[in-house]
Amino acid sequence: MNIELVDLKFPEDVNIILGQSHFIKTVEDIYEAMVNTVPGVRFGVAFCEASGKCLVRFDGNDEELMNIATENAMNLSCGHSFIIVMKNAFPINVLGRIKDVPEVCNIFCATANPVSVIVGSSKSGRGIMGVIDGSKPAGIESGEDKKWRKDFLRNIKYKL
Repeated sequence: MNIELVDLKFPEDVNIILGQSHFIKTVEDIYEAMVNTVPGVRFGVAFCEASGKCLVRFDGNDEELMNIATENAMNLSCGHSFIIVMKNAFPINVLGRIKDVPEVCNIFCATANPVSVIVGSSKSGRGIMGVIDGSKPAGIESGEDKKWRKDFLRNIKYKL
């Protein structure tokens, strides 16, 4: 078995969800989950088919985000993986609905941080073993840091 790191490439102003699913209708079901959860969400989704034609299947409502999703999916080339690239929403807004999609087996990360994907490959194919999501902690939050966190959540209307 070979192990490699694959860096996902996406602009700073988007969020991604990287996951694993098991069926070709993943793309359509994720599309419906996205548009039915957040009005105005812009996104692209790509899914790596693991049998049959083994194509990257894709959809979305934003050409640029669909291109970013398909490029990352091709770079990963891991069967039954999917990536959603989104604007005008945060993963927290859609993650519950994505997890409820019947084909979705696993979510590896939901983030706007830089992501490196740990990929294993063998004669039978490629798969995601894990992810490196962002930087390691620089320390423990202080009282001032805690105040900033609480104020930030209220400023973006996630807390009262």
